[in-house]
Amino acid sequence: MRLPSAAGPRPGCPRRLPALLLLPLLGGCLGLVGAARRPNVLLLLTDDQDAELGGMTPLKKTKALIGEKGMTFSSAYVPSALCCPSRASILTGKYPHNHHVVNNTLEGNCSSKAWQKIQEPYTFPAILKSVCGYQTFFAGKYLNEYGAPDAGGLEHIPLGWSYWYALEKNSKYYNYTLSINGKARKHGENYSVDYLTDVLANLSLDFLDYKSNSEPFFMMISTPAPHSPWTAAPQYQKAFQNVIAPRNKNFNIHGTNKHWLIRQAKTPMTNSSIRFLDDAFRRRWQTLLSVDDLVEKLVKRLDSTGELDNTYIFYTSDNGYHTGQFSLPIDKRQLYEFDIKVPLLVRGPGIKPNQTSKMLVSNIDLGPTILDLAGYDLNKTQMDGMSLLPILKGDRNLTWRSDVLVEYQGEGRNVTDPTCPSLSPGVSQCFPDCVCEDAYNNTYACVRTLSSLWNLQYCEFDDQEVFVEVYNITADPDQITNIAKSIDPELLGKMNYRLMMLQSCSGPTCRTPGVFDPGYRFDLRLMFNSHGSIRTRRFSKHPL
Repeated sequence: MRLPSAAGPRPGCPRRLPALLLLPLLGGCLGLVGAARRPNVLLLLTDDQDAELGGMTPLKKTKALIGEKGMTFSSAYVPSALCCPSRASILTGKYPHNHHVVNNTLEGNCSSKAWQKIQEPYTFPAILKSVCGYQTFFAGKYLNEYGAPDAGGLEHIPLGWSYWYALEKNSKYYNYTLSINGKARKHGENYSVDYLTDVLANLSLDFLDYKSNSEPFFMMISTPAPHSPWTAAPQYQKAFQNVIAPRNKNFNIHGTNKHWLIRQAKTPMTNSSIRFLDDAFRRRWQTLLSVDDLVEKLVKRLDSTGELDNTYIFYTSDNGYHTGQFSLPIDKRQLYEFDIKVPLLVRGPGIKPNQTSKMLVSNIDLGPTILDLAGYDLNKTQMDGMSLLPILKGDRNLTWRSDVLVEYQGEGRNVTDPTCPSLSPGVSQCFPDCVCEDAYNNTYACVRTLSSLWNLQYCEFDDQEVFVEVYNITADPDQITNIAKSIDPELLGKMNYRLMMLQSCSGPTCRTPGVFDPGYRFDLRLMFNSHGSIRTRRFSKHPL
């Protein structure tokens, strides 16, 4: 049975970009029509999968079929360690301060009407479909508030998608609703027909069977795994029974000389918290085994249809995760490597096998890379990221960036959590044992630097302390020692200035030389505003 398409127009949901929006985009891919065969692209996105704590360990088939057949990036980061801002960065190729999605709520611009109007028309899938002539297919979790009644409900199909199978709101494995090209379809709890990871695999295989062979395709498959509630498929529920969360050097220790939110964690953790996080860690791995199956099925199908050799496959996650680091039981949102670093594996035509790249990359690079593969002129975009194609093709004369921006806007509750009456308002995510993972002033921005001589992270908080954290990742990979008070003050000033510049960057200015690049220029006069006062970093308080 042929898959239904979202190509037909429907009230309130036009399927083609308006003419005025098309004008700045025209011409980017048109020269490829009738030319060499354009590549297909498959983007696989998991939910909350870390790179630092063994997140790829369960995915043996994925590592063999993608990583060993292509390139694994060992320094891949997200611009915000939270689902919706990070996913918005993937789609737009922009830092959060430019796409204005600051958290997972409608008020934070997550799948809001403003997002739909201002950002969705310029996502890379919209360009692929309307300008480059790609068939586009989406299946899985889109943005956390997708399907909200105040933002068009499940009838809303974002511009740029030919086939649309999107999950209502956040990740689930059973008892969820999908938007099937704008029409709601409810699923129950029967494993054989409802387990979401397998449903996404079957929808994707159907697309590959029934798509047009006259146009290239782009597929984005966004799995619920390994996000909570960590419901594994029945055949995997007893896997990894002897596995526990890694007891690395920053596990279950006090976060000395760190932001107050880290210092408030209870150390040592209670036995019940440790049992809870170990169980979560184990169940997260169990859910990933179905993702591994999904990858294997897709690669085999592409191979059997003769399309594998003309298809680029990207595998990554929207953010990392922690389980017990600095006595924080489970979550993401923090500035440390375990939350901001993600897997990134790529295979495809012209990429040599068994490669590892140490180049510093961010998920804002995915959109530019995929558009570059399609032959689109990246100068026509407003994206902050860079194309990874020169790295993937092995360009030895490549000049690459040495820093990326990470930014996060903290969230808190206006009232005291009734389950934790001893806590004041302003905190959130206080579980288990009333250990809070977020707060209003857990708002920070960081410069993550990686050069031939330096492996450094510099972060500033928007709080009354104006708290600063700096880590030498080479000497201190577990980020235990904050060297903000011992580092060279001149270097500290340069990093402060670089952070301010990145927080206000847009497009090309996000790709200017970093502090340790040969082309970097530091002008002390730029540290002061027109009134002679020293400039301070800027944190967005409003979505728009």
